Amino acid sequence: MRVTDEKAVGPTARAVVAGLNAYNNSKAGKSAWKRFAVSLRDDDKAIKGGIVAYTMWNWCFIELLWLDEAARGTGLGTELMARAEAIAAKRGARQIYVDTFSFQGDGFYQKLGYSVFGVLDDFPPGHRRLWLKKDL
Repeated sequence: MRVTDEKAVGPTARAVVAGLNAYNNSKAGKSAWKRFAVSLRDDDKAIKGGIVAYTMWNWCFIELLWLDEAARGTGLGTELMARAEAIAAKRGARQIYVDTFSFQGDGFYQKLGYSVFGVLDDFPPGHRRLWLKKDL
């Protein structure tokens, strides 16, 4: 065996994911990553925000959340989160977690009942990366 650099990331990524999933399933039981999305659309059906998340092992991870600048501060982000939390709970998730940056949404999540469980300072420089969780 030898270590090599790869120009094409896709085949390596697929092999790593398959190998890691097989190992994890052998240790923690079979998991099914079930991805879902919730969107915010304007009258023309253009996407103006949304959440991409997945459930696994009775947890939900909010992978991505974005709101168009015009939608921020209107309560629509809270509505999106409530919808995602409801979907996660319906799928059997008992907890939910998210990571964010200090210039993004840590205050937003804390207002929704999330608590910080991890922080990386100066990532990116001058800011923090935070992980937050909440019981459903």
